[in-house]
Amino acid sequence: MIIENEKFIKIHPEFKLNGERYTLDKLRKQATFFISNGEPYEESVGVFLLDWLNDNKYVTVNTSGSTGTPKSIRLRKIHMVNSAIATGKHFKLKEKTKALLCLPTHFIAGKMMLVRALILGWHLDMGIPSTNPLDHIFRRYDFCAMTPLQLDNSLGRMHLLKKLIVGGGPVPPELRLRLREYETKMYETYGMTETITHIATRRLNNKKTKTDNQPFKTLQNVTVAVDDRGCLIIKAPKVSTDPVVTNDLVDIITYKKFIWKGRIDNVVNSGGVKLHPEGIEQELAAYIDTPFFVAGLPDDKLGERLVLFVEQEEPYAFAKAYFKDANLTKLQIPKEAYTVARFERTGTGKIKRGETIKAYFDALPNAGA
Repeated sequence: MIIENEKFIKIHPEFKLNGERYTLDKLRKQATFFISNGEPYEESVGVFLLDWLNDNKYVTVNTSGSTGTPKSIRLRKIHMVNSAIATGKHFKLKEKTKALLCLPTHFIAGKMMLVRALILGWHLDMGIPSTNPLDHIFRRYDFCAMTPLQLDNSLGRMHLLKKLIVGGGPVPPELRLRLREYETKMYETYGMTETITHIATRRLNNKKTKTDNQPFKTLQNVTVAVDDRGCLIIKAPKVSTDPVVTNDLVDIITYKKFIWKGRIDNVVNSGGVKLHPEGIEQELAAYIDTPFFVAGLPDDKLGERLVLFVEQEEPYAFAKAYFKDANLTKLQIPKEAYTVARFERTGTGKIKRGETIKAYFDALPNAGA
């Protein structure tokens, strides 16, 4: 186990943080300085660095809570090292890669940007983890990771990035449609805290493909299967000791490729037919140019009826005829629409569907009367 410990506390000789090279002792001092004198995002970086550089074999991280109650879990440091190496190989990111950290480091995605830089010898710059992360960036970078919301707000400055991975939640269909003309190589990632970020990726803006619903391809040493519910099982022994059973409905193409259909929690049973909101949203994206989602509400005849929630200040002018040319069945076309000024979101910008619906109806006059 001493060998494992040496692997993850070693600082690659090419590693730089904000343009500075670091020895182990110097990096600990810098982390302490961040904690004592830095901005909140720098303090978070400092806390993680000290945690990473200690002799413990585990790191405690928090899940985002987007698919359930937030919780703390322990990850083996050697698994985090393996994840960093796999990312480097998958995206061909060698030492001296110029990378930008613009994700908060209190979640796994931000932590792993630091680990990748330390292990692979990247030149990492820390940006402010805001919803507009490129606003004050004037250098070009080889690699960056963002949430879908950050990507949406950064399209005007995308020329600063060569490769970008997008995670923390599915890329909204209406955003996906706008990405094809950009030269930056953008990839949607699939993963979670338990798998130490992504275990599969797919290109977002490949001009050669005729459909947006491309399969995810797993990284090296990762295979997939399904359980009796049709939900994804991930076998990734390099980053997780046990298989990870998810609540994500998928179609398996091979043991290395799958098509993500949506969350089993979101399935709408309308008239005895199971509707998958995420697939329907993919079709509706061509007709709605603002954030939206579809969901099921109780219905006396159908059991559940499909409805549309749209995020904007002004009431959304809804008519079923808008979607007559969409590739949707009668049950898949929303029966009505609700306008919400602001959707409920996680810290990484992922829409909280259930909380948004509850907040909307709780705010109605005489709600619960």
